[in-house]
Amino acid sequence: MKLTSAQVEQFHRDGYLFFPGVFSREEMSVLCAEVPKIYAEHRPQIVREKDGVTPRTSFAAHTYNRVFAKLARHPRLIEPVEQVLGEKLYIHQFKINAKAAFDGDVWQWHQDYGTWKRDDEMPEPRAMNIALFLEEVNEFNGPLLFIPGSHKLGVVEAGHDTTTTSYPLWTIDNATITKLVGRGGIVAPKGPPGSMLLFHSCLVHGSSSNMSPWDRTIVYLSLCAVSNHIRRFQRPEYIAHRDFTPIECLPDDCLLRDDIQVKLPVNEIA
Repeated sequence: MKLTSAQVEQFHRDGYLFFPGVFSREEMSVLCAEVPKIYAEHRPQIVREKDGVTPRTSFAAHTYNRVFAKLARHPRLIEPVEQVLGEKLYIHQFKINAKAAFDGDVWQWHQDYGTWKRDDEMPEPRAMNIALFLEEVNEFNGPLLFIPGSHKLGVVEAGHDTTTTSYPLWTIDNATITKLVGRGGIVAPKGPPGSMLLFHSCLVHGSSSNMSPWDRTIVYLSLCAVSNHIRRFQRPEYIAHRDFTPIECLPDDCLLRDDIQVKLPVNEIA
């Protein structure tokens, strides 16, 4: 999947791009069938909400689930980021974020690169997220909120919030958010399963709690230029990966083909 020159220009201006319905219903069925199996496991990669039961996020599923291992090498996800960064990529993070119906908690306002710089010593913001909606994202089930253009400010001052949710985060204070929104407004991309988001690692974003009866699950690949790999290894490897091997894409129809298999790390579960 290649971006047009107009799309590249829009990305640099706004800090994000939204592509509704990029993956087919059949492909989404294959992916969605795996999610309950992953969240049913009890492993450190799975973070739960404060109730200790509801899944919040699952890290590194591509290292122990063969279907998501394929997704992590899918050209529709990898090629647009390679095009923008102009370099081969490695996976810095892989997350399946679940915002469960009624119980999915907030993700406070933050920048991803702020965390990657402070915690992992990633040298430059030559990394970004590409996200895939596994379910419909609507105005009721906690859509992602972006402040367009906020990526142009670089790393914004933040505090380490370890109490609001079950996952610690470098968050941005209300006064700063008010100023940023005054300049750029807020957008909330919404769309059907199979829709895709690409956004800059310095783009300020967050999401509210899910008070609706509809789950909102999104897969995130945080992709980094190989030359820009992290220098500090203080967080668990399943959160901040240390394998800087360049991603080699699989065929575009890989999710629907049983003859294409990805070798998983030793001692992991298929």
